[in-house]
Amino acid sequence: MMLKDPFLNELFVPDLMWFVGVFDVYDREESKGVELGNYDPNDETDRSVLIAKYCLNQPYFSHRHKLALIESLEAALEDPNFDFQGIFEIDECEANSWPREEWYLLESPRGFFHDVYQLAKEIWKEDLLTAASEDRSAW
Repeated sequence: MMLKDPFLNELFVPDLMWFVGVFDVYDREESKGVELGNYDPNDETDRSVLIAKYCLNQPYFSHRHKLALIESLEAALEDPNFDFQGIFEIDECEANSWPREEWYLLESPRGFFHDVYQLAKEIWKEDLLTAASEDRSAW
């Protein structure tokens, strides 16, 4: 068995983009872009709201997906050379855009993901405990 992608019938890859892809406003600048544009990702209070309301509030993640994502994030945070800024870089050929200029060059991309990690450990606590207690070969 394998943990499947929430949308595709293939292996789930716990890429950190799963956390920030929810902030892509391409072709929705006048709706989602306006809503998200009210928050500054560099402001600690705003960042906490963004993470709790958007990053960690994705109904398509099972408890297993959440554990896989947290473990992937934890490994990235433990790697002093991990390029967190690269996650926020959008190739000009891609159909993606962030809601505010600040997203393109965050003051601390590592700090952003550290906050994701801390809040996820709280908000997803029960799901993480449930998934950790399961036999992964049954996933």
